[in-house]
Parts: sequence; structure tokens; C-alpha cells
Amino acid sequence: MVEKELGHSSVRTVLEQQIRNRRQTFEEFAEYAERFAREYSEPGTLSVRHLQRLVAGRRADGSPLGRVRPATARLLERIFGLSIDELLAPPVVAEQQAVTVHPLRVAVAVVLKGKDVLVVRRRGEVADGVPWQFPAGMIKPGVQPDAVAIRETLGETAVHCVARHGLGSRLHPATKVFCDYVLCDYVTGEATNVDVFENVDVAWVDKAVLTRLIPVDRIYPPILDALELSGEGACV
Repeated sequence: MVEKELGHSSVRTVLEQQIRNRRQTFEEFAEYAERFAREYSEPGTLSVRHLQRLVAGRRADGSPLGRVRPATARLLERIFGLSIDELLAPPVVAEQQAVTVHPLRVAVAVVLKGKDVLVVRRRGEVADGVPWQFPAGMIKPGVQPDAVAIRETLGETAVHCVARHGLGSRLHPATKVFCDYVLCDYVTGEATNVDVFENVDVAWVDKAVLTRLIPVDRIYPPILDALELSGEGACV
């Protein structure tokens, strides 16, 4: 019988929290991890029973988990963009973290699938007047930009991706929000407008014509470099 993990009221580890954020059961995530491992030639394996032990943070008898197999650890780290130590740690309550005032930070996901790049069309007025943008989401204190980029891409577009590397950080000139840019690779999923309250459309566009939707002078220069596009940018 499928366990209803999504109905649990408490979260024991960051790993469990990340799986819940994906709106997946343990069975669904184990299947996803298996596909991911095949796609990216990762030797790690993850059964549902093993996953249940990992998300609990302890063995069934209450003793510590011990060292996770390196191949399994690497597989989870590539999927979530977090270290295995971070994934198996208890989640930190935001209120307990708020000992200082943290500036608003946003992770921006530049997701590639071959020659295509994933974009969303924002609903209503936007700060810089450019409705087509990359998927993005707020970074809470203590959370890595890679993890937010992966999570928000899934939450906005139903696309599963993996973080490749960061593209840099800066204060956005139009929104005055501090942005962390993350280059990501497509894994699976059909692009769908999941977040209908924030977006009106989602699309894969050939990177060669991206500047027809977003003016080249509004694109952060390292993104242009990553997409092998010419020009100098300032926003997005």
C-alpha cells in the first residue's frame, strides 16, 4: 500500500522537506531518482525502503544512520544541489533563524534543453516591463540557491531539472532584489503553466531567438555567455 507521505504534519529531515516540496510520494521520488541516475550515468541506487530510512534521519531502532554510501550520497546531492549532510539534517524553523534581518534574495533558474531555454510569462505588471522571464523564487535563510532554482522550476513549470553551476550574483537594477543565477539542465517533464496565479504562459524557446522575448540589454551578461549569445546585458 502506498504510504501517504504528503499527509505527514511534521518533517524530520531536509530531504523529506525537499521531497514534500516536489509534491511526490516516496515511491514517486524513488522512481524519479532511478530515471535521473540512468539519464546522468550515476551509479547510485535508492529503494523506497532505503529512502524511508534516510528521510527519518535515524534507523528503526533509533540509532544513528551511519555513513551513506558515496554513490547514493552523490545521486541525492546532484538532484537537490545540497550536500548529504544538509539533506539529512533536521529542517531549521525560519523563526529560529531570524536572529538578524536578511535581505530579500531570489534564485533565478536558466534551464537548458538542447538549444532551448525555459521561460515564463509573468501575470500583470512587472518591475522592468519585460513579462518574459526565467523561473525564479525567493531564497529563505539557510537554503542554497541551487535548491531553490530546482524547486521553483518544478513548482512553476512541472519541469524537473538539475543545477549545473552558478552564473553569478548581483543586485537587480530594476527590482532592487539580490539575485543568484543558476544554470540548470533539463531532466524530464512537460513544460506546463502550473502557477497560474503568477504566470500566464510557459515556453521552451530556441536560445538563438531568446532576445526577441527579452531584449539583450535586459539579460544578465553571464547568462549571455552561458547561452553563447553576443551582446551586453543589464537585467533579468
